[in-house]
Amino acid sequence: MSILEKLRVKPLEWIEDKLDGPVFRWLDTRQLPWEEVYRETRDYRRVAQAIKTMEIRGAPAIGVAAAYGLALAAYYSEARSVDELLARLEEAYKVLASTRPTAYNLFWALNRVMSKAREAAKHKGVDGIVREVIEEAKKIHIEDVEANIKLGKIGAKLIEDGDTILTHCNAGALATAGYGTAEGVMRAAIEEGKRIKVIATETRPLLQGARLTVWELVKEGIEVRLITDNMVGYVMYKGLVDKVIVGADRITVDGYVANKIGTYTIAVLAYRHRIPFYVAAPTSTFDLSLEGDSIPIEEREADEVRTILGKLLITVPDVPVYNPAFDITPPELVTAIITERGIVTPPYTQSIRKLFKD
Repeated sequence: MSILEKLRVKPLEWIEDKLDGPVFRWLDTRQLPWEEVYRETRDYRRVAQAIKTMEIRGAPAIGVAAAYGLALAAYYSEARSVDELLARLEEAYKVLASTRPTAYNLFWALNRVMSKAREAAKHKGVDGIVREVIEEAKKIHIEDVEANIKLGKIGAKLIEDGDTILTHCNAGALATAGYGTAEGVMRAAIEEGKRIKVIATETRPLLQGARLTVWELVKEGIEVRLITDNMVGYVMYKGLVDKVIVGADRITVDGYVANKIGTYTIAVLAYRHRIPFYVAAPTSTFDLSLEGDSIPIEEREADEVRTILGKLLITVPDVPVYNPAFDITPPELVTAIITERGIVTPPYTQSIRKLFKD
């Protein structure tokens, strides 16, 4: 049984169909926790739409999905020459890269697959390039699960028996290829026999904590308590939180962390209450080309804030809205970054460069 077959939750799948060609399949996270709805496509444009509309969300999951988008583009391109195939892949690259600007795994995965395609083009024909692209996408999928399992085991060493961990948004199986980053650490700690409890924030405006994290933790049998975002300070003041663990969408070379909006507030509160604040992310989330708070931040449509999940209007219909999907936490608020290669600690400029040099 492969590592992907062992996953309890399969948010992303590449399904081989010898008659009609391969299909990319994903769990539509917008429908959770009410129902489990799976979508399928053979069109990379539909994959791009799924990423943009957050049917697929979470930086590692976005990266894997984008890689499979290029795999679909290659297989169904009908290209007759190497140059034509590369042109079709470049077109698909642009469409997929335009979906969400903050998650670095998206660009990391797209660039990795395109690099493999260009390399294969030097000595292989159309069919050979298509095979290389599909295999590279599969490797990215498997490597993400492997990295998160390693990350989880490394991070579990920071967790003590009896800890209560606060987490924000969703950094579990649904945000990755099937295991999780922040929640992967929790799962690994439990596998070591440690008793932990989790406090999950609702994560407005799209409620990924309430809808997805709680759904996952309940499914895993992990004790969880849900709070609203504005309760974080009070639960810390009451001594109910031992550690904070969150995921990340992009990390700069000097340790600035982009994550779901509200993360910065939690980091400030954790610093005030002397609670360790950990970030769990694979090395594919690190953008070594950026420093400081120069990370591009996605701004989303106003109705996400004006309504509850587009169903219930909660304010004046045309009130102006500011809706950044992410914020940036500076490195002085981050206790450590947990990766599959080890735990990174301050000073981050030196330790992150060493992580990649090693």
